Amino acid sequence: METTKAATLLLVFISFLWFSPELVIAKNHAASSSITRHYQFDIKLQKVTRLCHTKTIVTVNGQFPGPRIIAREGDRVVVKVVNHVKDNITIHWHGIRQLRSGWADGPAYVTQCPIQTGQSYVYNFTIVGQRGTLWWHAHVSWLRSTLYGPIVILPKRNVPYPFPKPDFETAPIIFGEWFNTDTEAIMNQAMRTGGGPNVSDAYTFNGLPGPLYNCSAQDTFRLKVKPGKTYLLRLINAALNDELFFSVANHSLTIVDVDAVYVKPFTTETLLITPGQTTNVLLKTKPHFPNATFLMEARPYATGPGTFDNTTTAAILEYEHPTSKKNKTISSTKSFPVFRPTLPKINDTSFATKFSNTLRSLASTRFPANVPKKINRRFFFTVGLGTNPCPKNQVCQGPTNTTKFAASVNNVSFTMPTTALLQAHFFNKSKGVYTTDFPSNPVFPFNYTGTAPNNTLVSHGTKVVVLPYNTEVELVMQDTSILGAESHPLHLHGFNFYIVGTGFGNFDSSKDPAKFNLVDPVERNTVGVPAGGWVAIRFLADNPGVWFMHCHLEVHTSWGLKMAWIVLDGKLPNQKLPPPPSDLPKC
Repeated sequence: METTKAATLLLVFISFLWFSPELVIAKNHAASSSITRHYQFDIKLQKVTRLCHTKTIVTVNGQFPGPRIIAREGDRVVVKVVNHVKDNITIHWHGIRQLRSGWADGPAYVTQCPIQTGQSYVYNFTIVGQRGTLWWHAHVSWLRSTLYGPIVILPKRNVPYPFPKPDFETAPIIFGEWFNTDTEAIMNQAMRTGGGPNVSDAYTFNGLPGPLYNCSAQDTFRLKVKPGKTYLLRLINAALNDELFFSVANHSLTIVDVDAVYVKPFTTETLLITPGQTTNVLLKTKPHFPNATFLMEARPYATGPGTFDNTTTAAILEYEHPTSKKNKTISSTKSFPVFRPTLPKINDTSFATKFSNTLRSLASTRFPANVPKKINRRFFFTVGLGTNPCPKNQVCQGPTNTTKFAASVNNVSFTMPTTALLQAHFFNKSKGVYTTDFPSNPVFPFNYTGTAPNNTLVSHGTKVVVLPYNTEVELVMQDTSILGAESHPLHLHGFNFYIVGTGFGNFDSSKDPAKFNLVDPVERNTVGVPAGGWVAIRFLADNPGVWFMHCHLEVHTSWGLKMAWIVLDGKLPNQKLPPPPSDLPKC
């Protein structure tokens, strides 16, 4: 329920669109000044059937995918989450800056303890300086496999897009993964045996596998379009463990926004989107009814040695054509030839690199690229896999039968605390919860992308980095060849960052910084560390609180590829984190 009549009408309109295949004329978005938008998320179980398998899943309000949050830049969003299931629950608003609202960020045992059965928590935050597409998802265990939904952020009233105005906007397209079995059981088995988890059974468009899978012809997402029009598509990768290529047969895509940040528009046949990332694109339809059916497809980009779901999900781009005065339509899917896109090879790192390197910030007067230039702290983090010893008298299924798979940052595999880090920090009760000695550089340097060291065991700890307010940070993240080089999509909570450099092999601190782009680097919240390579990012630590950073491949997060930053309060009142809300969940 909205706080104004106009806002109520807007929400009803948008809610209708989420369930409707119809499209939205962009110019008809209801105008509103900054307001407070209220939502209620009831976490409940729901039976869902896909691939002829019926299972009970955790949902928001019984919907899969979950409901859409819509707001304008500058709006306040208030979401009451009520937990009606046995699982502990938290919700993360992925990509929202959470300026001085870290209590609402959502990762379990980082900014809050989980919402327990029968309890509730109100997430309260304001959207500042962001416009585009983000998303929300569960941030405890593997529950985000079904608990996810879109966040649509419209520009402020009367502020146009910095690209050609689309004729229509579509409902968001969310890529996901469907598992016939319970993902919690999959994760628990993998953690117990030390092996890789069972992979998904299908990828999905808005929860639907599509016609390329058995028993799924009816479970196909259809995007209805009209000839000669431009559509704005909002794409989200909510998959648990897979980066994805996406393409539309016989159509080009113009990238205009990533992670709720405008970019210099460029046109491509295919895009790459990692788990956690969002991409807004313009799609121009054919000038005339084409007498053809065009598939939209997504399939994985995979670089590591582990197993993965090597299947393809498809949806239908369906042209409508008026055929009578009564405006009846003939679907372009009836008896017409079907065209499929040509996607890159599964391991096409060359394409992935070229695509990522093409992204550039607008760096305009209206939308400047405020890249930190006076770096106060430099960090060098290795990210990759490793091992844990197998428990005594147990045969494991890791790299050997005496080891389990693990993952780490600077060889520290993060141990989740049982008290939320933000509470421990805020109330000065860090003793026994975390330590502030996270290494700024690898403790034992080695040839990171060459022959792996003999000892692959990781260390463990709940270690954090502490930053004074307004520190200008440069962080280089280096993939390693331990147990195989692999791309890692790293997500930083509470901040956007600029991707100033990337390359393959070992980062060379004496040569590579000279090639950094400090003029118009792309600004994101999630970045893929290239397989066998490195990426350099910069950000301004202007948001007091505790901020999680982790691989957005859920299996790697479970194995320990995560850490946290503490940003201290500044001196001024508006540079300090307020006290927690009274309903903050207790552990």
